[in-house]
Amino acid sequence: MKIEILGTGCPKCKKLTEQVEEAVKELGISAEIVKVTDIQDIINYGVMMTPALVIDGEVKSAGSVPSPEEIIKLLKE
Repeated sequence: MKIEILGTGCPKCKKLTEQVEEAVKELGISAEIVKVTDIQDIINYGVMMTPALVIDGEVKSAGSVPSPEEIIKLLKE
């Protein structure tokens, strides 16, 4: 599983990264977590507001930080 956090390092981006790391640990799954900070790469996903969460190439959320419970649900899909 590849998880990408799209954002340039804003506080919300950092919070999303922390919550994703916690969710991966809680689920005990193997995942590569990548921070994407290049604006062009973010735009290529069609994301206009960060932070965004991309799981296996699919944008799952953008413009907000999902709750830990929502992140766990998205990772289980």
